[in-house]
Amino acid sequence: MILETIVTTLGADGTPHIAPFGVTRTGDGLVIAPFRPSVTLNALEATGRAVVNLTDDARLFAGCLTGRRNWPLVPATTIAGVRLADSLAHWEVEVVRIETDPVRPRFHCRIVHEEVHRPFGGHNRAAAAVIEAAILCSRLHLLPWEKVEREMAYLAIAVEKTAGEREREAWGWLSDRVAAVRAEMLMTEPLAAGAEMPDMAKPKVIT
Repeated sequence: MILETIVTTLGADGTPHIAPFGVTRTGDGLVIAPFRPSVTLNALEATGRAVVNLTDDARLFAGCLTGRRNWPLVPATTIAGVRLADSLAHWEVEVVRIETDPVRPRFHCRIVHEEVHRPFGGHNRAAAAVIEAAILCSRLHLLPWEKVEREMAYLAIAVEKTAGEREREAWGWLSDRVAAVRAEMLMTEPLAAGAEMPDMAKPKVIT
């Protein structure tokens, strides 16, 4: 089972890092599999420790994908690390085995401590849509633009129908990111003979 979480690590120099990660739960442990290059990967190799945070705040996922990583942190309970101050719960983990790979090594971890901080308030379709859009935004330069527009338009339905203030703010960050990347792509695409420069406004599906 893959869970969408926020992983917090400390680098070799003690610098904290926050990153969204889909971690694989494996019985009593879990697997974190970052691609190279990765700050999280470097931290896991250097310290062998991390904190997996469970949150219902979709802004964390959208924020990390749009350059907003300054979220409040507090010290972890048993390991040398940090956790999100506003997490629902967190797991403190230690690496017990590494499957080496030149592209995406897998860090097998055991949970050495876990805490619940407040109850889960219920499912929100808009929050799930924001997380999906954040994953989409991490792959904008790899996907056909028609697919991006189609998926953003579909995800926007859940946001429009069910979002609260936090989800709308997060969706705005991601929409701005999609529009900026699209504008950059259009500026670098060569024009066909006789063609006019396309409209640089935000794509209609994400406004």
